[in-house]
Amino acid sequence: MGIPVHQTAPRKSPVVTLSIILVNTVVFILMYIEPQLLVPGATNVYEVQRQLAMIPIAIVRGERLWTIFTAMFTHADIYHLLGNMIFLFFFGGPVESVMSRKRYLLFYFLGGIMADVFHILSITIIPSHYLITGKTIINPWVTPTLGASGAISAVMGAYLIYYPRSRITMVYPIWIIPLIFTLPAWVYILLWFSYQLIMGLITLLGFASSIAFWAHIGGFISGIAFAPFFMDPAIKEQIRMYKAMLKEFMEEETPYYEEEFY
Repeated sequence: MGIPVHQTAPRKSPVVTLSIILVNTVVFILMYIEPQLLVPGATNVYEVQRQLAMIPIAIVRGERLWTIFTAMFTHADIYHLLGNMIFLFFFGGPVESVMSRKRYLLFYFLGGIMADVFHILSITIIPSHYLITGKTIINPWVTPTLGASGAISAVMGAYLIYYPRSRITMVYPIWIIPLIFTLPAWVYILLWFSYQLIMGLITLLGFASSIAFWAHIGGFISGIAFAPFFMDPAIKEQIRMYKAMLKEFMEEETPYYEEEFY
């Protein structure tokens, strides 16, 4: 879908969003320079990733439940981190502005948890003979998953609910030529979701992917479902009053305009 570089939705000081980005960045740096600070006894980044990543079969067995949270702050490489943090900064600020900071933080974690739930449920749908014969190449039950993309997908779902008509400008590089497009937010986000859904359906046919598409799908759907309930009550009241005033204005008789018309 390209890299988003500008959007027209209002945004206040995104304290929580910036804090989450900071934590993710610090964790990533520590994985390489001081891995033992994150995982006692770890000597390299791979040991940290294995300990902090979420493994579906372990969660189903009630083991390593803390990894549901730690996996949200662990990334595979610098490109994985940068891609996620760009999208979080871009969509998170406007969403945080509609929710209070506490609600937004709870929403973020809930979106990440629901993303894991959808990812695990999707594995149960894959025909077992695909997993046994090795058609999937990598068995998703034991493949570690990590990254903030599930929670960020929930944020994108909330953005779609709050700002469907905002304009998003993105840069799509083709070789060395950057193509710049501006689309309504609802078009951009639904195109993104359509790609996730198509690829997610392909994975259900037993074709393995290094991307947990159903985590993105689950996070996004959860974000849409939960967004109305996490809106700041003060903003809800403002919207209610605005709609009431607009309805009253539209129903009000205006003889002056009628006379002018005739």
